[in-house]
Amino acid sequence: MGKSSSPVKKKVRVSLARQAALKALKQVFSGQSLSAVQPASIDALEDRRDRGLANEIVNGVLRWRWQLEFFVSRLLSKPLKQKDSDVQLLLLMALYELKECRAPDYAIINDAVELVRAPGGKGAGKKWAAGLVNAVLRRFTREKEELIASIKDAQVRYSHPRWILEKIKTDWPENWTQIVDANNQRPAFCLRVNQMQYSAEQYQKLLAENDIESHVSVLADHALKLSQGIDVRLLPGFADGAVSVQDAGAQLAAELLDVSANTPVLDLCAAPGGKTCHLLERYSAIDKIFAVELEQQRMQRVSENLQRLKLESRAELIVADAREYKQWWHGDQFERILIDAPCSASGVIRRHPDIKTLRRESDITPLVKLQAEILSSAWQMLAPGGDLLYVTCSVFKDENQNQMADFISRNKNAAEIKIQADWGKPCEYGRQLLPGEQDADGFYFCRLRKLSEEKLEN
Repeated sequence: MGKSSSPVKKKVRVSLARQAALKALKQVFSGQSLSAVQPASIDALEDRRDRGLANEIVNGVLRWRWQLEFFVSRLLSKPLKQKDSDVQLLLLMALYELKECRAPDYAIINDAVELVRAPGGKGAGKKWAAGLVNAVLRRFTREKEELIASIKDAQVRYSHPRWILEKIKTDWPENWTQIVDANNQRPAFCLRVNQMQYSAEQYQKLLAENDIESHVSVLADHALKLSQGIDVRLLPGFADGAVSVQDAGAQLAAELLDVSANTPVLDLCAAPGGKTCHLLERYSAIDKIFAVELEQQRMQRVSENLQRLKLESRAELIVADAREYKQWWHGDQFERILIDAPCSASGVIRRHPDIKTLRRESDITPLVKLQAEILSSAWQMLAPGGDLLYVTCSVFKDENQNQMADFISRNKNAAEIKIQADWGKPCEYGRQLLPGEQDADGFYFCRLRKLSEEKLEN
């Protein structure tokens, strides 16, 4: 009697892209930032297509979380338990793909089922949920249009946590839908051309020679917008400092600081160093820029950017608390100071959709207090007649024009220099670039001048 043959188990390959997406989302939903978890999850994928799909899924789920969760609540007879949050995430991932991506429905559903079955480390390791996932997703394909039509709540329609939605409505009653719609768009891939090496037009020609399509930005004079994202290592001259990746809105800071004399510049809260480097590229008159950053790890990013751009000899890096200026300041006042203030980042949600999940309403008051303390310290280091540029990537007025109004009311030697521009919204103090405007992120800028004693007397 021969040996009985046991059935051969079919080995199913679980999508590496979706494995990485699930891993990254679990970490973000547990409180870590996407930029912190991405290197070891998504960026570690060898295949460019896998990286692209994983990025699309993760950013899509974080962008549309509240709408996707609404669909799940309608499609399940009862909510999943907290211990099954990975099954919930898998449903969000597959629903996003079914709604927004071009892959065939059957392939998305099959992969979701295999991923929920796959053991921990590769998937959820919950075979019992395979039938549930299959049924929920198939039902969604049949009822998608009715589910979308049934959305009434603004939180679900615009996919923002309610507190952010209400704060934007309050601060920008005439522009709130424009802002939240822009928050849900994919961000532009924008470059800053190093004017020490090329003009924007010269570098655009170089891109064209390498079959990379780009458009000159009307917002910033050395900004180029690419038609699609690209691995920066493929950009001509990137390793030699010819170009950097920086949103066009962020590039306005160097222009607005207006360094016209051979004077040292103080850059507070400098990481990751985009504005620091841009100032040195734009103003050859800057002999030395003093860049201050609280965390050593973040300062390392500043150092790396300066080295790639061959600007490190003109920068002095100071790892310190900007508020505790007496501990590191050399005593000579500065003619120009840039504060790239810590903020809610509510203006860059389209670029960092994890902000919707991670930011809390309770964060705002401590941030406003921190900004005020940094402003107060910087003011002590600003020379009479000198200029300070205050910048945030926020759209919340508490961090922006209200912060400036409070500061000016407390400091009689502070005068605003009005920003005259064809972009953004003029505020009581400063100017606000709204997200999506001229395809840029949202930034607030306010220029202040420290009045001399003579001007105060007059």
